[in-house]
Amino acid sequence: MATTAEAGAASAQPNGAPSCKVVLAGSIAKKLLEEVKDGLKNLDKPPALYGYLANQDAAARMYADWTAKTCKENGFDFHLREVAREDLEDELRDANHNAAVDGMIVYYPVFDSTRDRTLQWTVSMYKDVEGLSPQLISNMYQNIRFLDPPANTHKSILPCTPLAIIKILEHLQIYNTFLDYGSRLFGRRVTVVNRSEVVGRPLAALLANDGAEVYSVDVTGVQQFSRGTGLRKQKHEVKEMEGWGLEQCLAVSEVIISGVPGEAFKVPTGMIREGAVCINFSSEKNFTPDVKEKASIYVPAIGKVTIVILLRNLLRIVQNRPQMQS
Repeated sequence: MATTAEAGAASAQPNGAPSCKVVLAGSIAKKLLEEVKDGLKNLDKPPALYGYLANQDAAARMYADWTAKTCKENGFDFHLREVAREDLEDELRDANHNAAVDGMIVYYPVFDSTRDRTLQWTVSMYKDVEGLSPQLISNMYQNIRFLDPPANTHKSILPCTPLAIIKILEHLQIYNTFLDYGSRLFGRRVTVVNRSEVVGRPLAALLANDGAEVYSVDVTGVQQFSRGTGLRKQKHEVKEMEGWGLEQCLAVSEVIISGVPGEAFKVPTGMIREGAVCINFSSEKNFTPDVKEKASIYVPAIGKVTIVILLRNLLRIVQNRPQMQS
């Protein structure tokens, strides 16, 4: 597969050794930040993001600190509210009606997946920078891209991590810009290892809605997400791939994206298709160092892009609000 990567890529050693470009998230984030800063110039005041921390999770605290630092460095206001978890739902409801709050982010997990979903549903879609409120999630799965049909001037907000991965794929020119918007992954086969409701399943749906044939791999098996032959379907459909495992998926995939939490899981390098693009979105590396012997491009982490997408979503919310709530 012919792709190119821009600044921030480091090649493997010459003299006949395999050539793999390692693309760092910082170089991609920098380009996206320029777009965000241009948008800020047209606002009367910095957008205000309110973060809600209601747990003792070290990773959540780190993400909150990272959010604060990135906001401060890039012209956004950030306010961290540390609250008891039983008070969080009331705090979110109050923030929905507080004009000082432009956007909201909750640092999960708070309770468990079921109760945390209730918290996600509490956040107003007009302040939800994470794209997790019911209408936004429904739009994503139904391939409804705008909040204001038929004018289609205000894009729906998408979850930060899946959108960050899409922006990385665009940067790597995996998206074919000669094709029409919404079908630019036509002909691509992608494996996504992880089918969580937070990242893996939304990502598989978004990629399939953009035209890819996606193999979603989880401990329960393999599912294929696609819009059918010739992209005839408006939105993706899901098919169980009986008898398929990771080996069958990797053998046919030009792009491999993995984010399994836990040090124990690694994508077997020997199964990876020669020249594949490999992207890791787990805090633990899902690829071993020898991935560079098979991959053409390797992205070892995506965190810096994800945090910029958060700011980008907040900017979009502020830009949309006067028209959407008038």
